Amino acid sequence: MGTCWQRWHGRPAEEAQCTDGSPVGSPLSHCPHKAFWLCLSASLLLILVALGLTGHLRLSQLRSQSSQIVLITVPDQAGFPINQSAVVDLQNDLVTFSLVSTANKTSTVLFDLKRGLICYKPSEQDGCFLREMDQSDYDNVHALLRESPQKQNHFLLPGNDTQRQTQFVGVLMASQVDVTLLDAPLRSLCEDRSVHWTRRVEGPDKLRLVYFCIDICFPSNICVSVCFYYLPE
Repeated sequence: MGTCWQRWHGRPAEEAQCTDGSPVGSPLSHCPHKAFWLCLSASLLLILVALGLTGHLRLSQLRSQSSQIVLITVPDQAGFPINQSAVVDLQNDLVTFSLVSTANKTSTVLFDLKRGLICYKPSEQDGCFLREMDQSDYDNVHALLRESPQKQNHFLLPGNDTQRQTQFVGVLMASQVDVTLLDAPLRSLCEDRSVHWTRRVEGPDKLRLVYFCIDICFPSNICVSVCFYYLPE
């Protein structure tokens, strides 16, 4: 495109010509100054909107991919298969087990790796129970995190190779937790219940009864039976 020139004094604007012979008002002429900046602003706005929508869609896809449901099947003591599910949230380092009892009641166990806590929500009780994770807990849960849920979402544990352990947990009734002070994952799980701290113990006093047990199986061929009882005040 040639450079336009116009004799501003003594010549009508409509007679202005470009060096290539085309009038200023033709499609070959430049946009006026204000129109140029309006066009540029509108183009940038459209680009920003498109980038924002693209980023939002990619973030939604990543979030959906980071949370997967894993099924774990293991035979019980009598050899009958037991199914339990675990939701693995890689983005937030959360693993949530759903355990169905023989009475068809569901208990929930949440492993919060970021905060190093385990939260038990049993079907047999009206409360939630917190415990700090120890090294064995991290090792067991990492078996789920190491195996990409996209590659494997169903673990079949052989009965002969599966180790079974029993852990005793004492409930500290004097240390009730304010639910509103808990972080979002724990607060959402226990918002309608009282929450108590617990700690690992060697075993209950012979005079005290075990109130309930929760069985959890991990892909590392380890099944843990966590049994709760109340410690003396």
